[in-house]
Amino acid sequence: MEKLRILVVLPLYGGSLPIGRYVASALQEEGHLVEVFESPEFNSAYNSLKNLKVTADRLDYLQNSFLNVVSQSVLAKVETFEPDMVLAMAQAPLNHQALKRLRRDGVTTAMWFVEDFRLFTYWKSFAPFYDIFAVIQKEPFLSELAEIGQPNGLYLPLAADQNFHKPLELTSIEKRKFGSDVSFMGAGYANRRVAFRELVNHDFKIWGTEWDDDHVLERLVQMKGARVSPEECVKIFNATKINLNLHSSVQAKELVTFGDFINPRTFELAACGAFQLVDKRTLFDGAFEDDELATFSSIEELLEKIDYYLNNPEECKAFIQKGRERVLKDHTYTARMRTLIDFTASRMKDWPRPRNQASDFLNELPVELQKKIRDLLGRLSLPENVSFEDLVWAVRQQQGVLSELDTAILFLDEWQKMYKKRS
Repeated sequence: MEKLRILVVLPLYGGSLPIGRYVASALQEEGHLVEVFESPEFNSAYNSLKNLKVTADRLDYLQNSFLNVVSQSVLAKVETFEPDMVLAMAQAPLNHQALKRLRRDGVTTAMWFVEDFRLFTYWKSFAPFYDIFAVIQKEPFLSELAEIGQPNGLYLPLAADQNFHKPLELTSIEKRKFGSDVSFMGAGYANRRVAFRELVNHDFKIWGTEWDDDHVLERLVQMKGARVSPEECVKIFNATKINLNLHSSVQAKELVTFGDFINPRTFELAACGAFQLVDKRTLFDGAFEDDELATFSSIEELLEKIDYYLNNPEECKAFIQKGRERVLKDHTYTARMRTLIDFTASRMKDWPRPRNQASDFLNELPVELQKKIRDLLGRLSLPENVSFEDLVWAVRQQQGVLSELDTAILFLDEWQKMYKKRS
């Protein structure tokens, strides 16, 4: 596959925000030209609308109007960058109007919906407007997508960033701060609150948000329940003897739900070379072998295995080695992006569209101008067969004062766009 121009649209906030950054990094590592639309920069202004103390219907109108401005900003970015694909993460601020415009203009769009389709149902409204809709669950989700007019559903499970999620050498201070026999990093969902009450007598630390008003677990929650940065997560994973990985559920009747999707923590822990005890998921089949992850099927089994593995650290090492090998081989964001791009190429006719190459017109120019352009290509580390669009993009990335040649290239790009619009 040739190198592509991809615009990654992040959400304003939320769990898919760090995933979007891992995605952008993986695409860049593959040699693609990547721009990131930084939606989080709009988040404080969006939140400030709540402080106006207006009626609910007026607030809803203002928030929708604000999100429309953000959507229009994405369109403006598309016009400048001219990507082969707009890849939106879950909760990305792209409304129906913007998606219709992108489809009309022939811009290929994809969303990676990294959420539980049963709990977050807004996919029903947006999925038909995307060309590709990647999800972390299989059936019946893929069939339901087809029923509402989205035939290009792709099962694309989460992953790890091998350059970020990795074993670390921690200082003695970091080991004391982040380390414990047992830990959990994540939000305080109902099933976790009930399950973890069984562990209050262990050397147990809880990290993450939404643990308020739980007097039983209160003393175990670290940093007063503040949000944990991705960098701190990696340190927690590396410092802990047994990392608990209990998938979320909004109800507490079944503490272990045997659900389908695999959360990102499963892949990240394995990539970090950290030992984890994870509840069994139906989609583990094909993703991991039994000797690559230590699993549990009930809270009683979890308690037994915590005691067992604390007393048998050598057995933990076997899981750590095999689990890490599997993730690095099959479950990185680099691998996921290759899958997404290959799938898109198989479903979208004549994608990606061909671009004009600098070499197509270079030899027709005066010798002196040829030399200047070749010098520019060398300075920008670009080959002569670079597309004109990619040359423009590289010129725009430069810092400092533009040269006459830089200015001429940007002027030609703007003239070309105006000509296309008139045509």
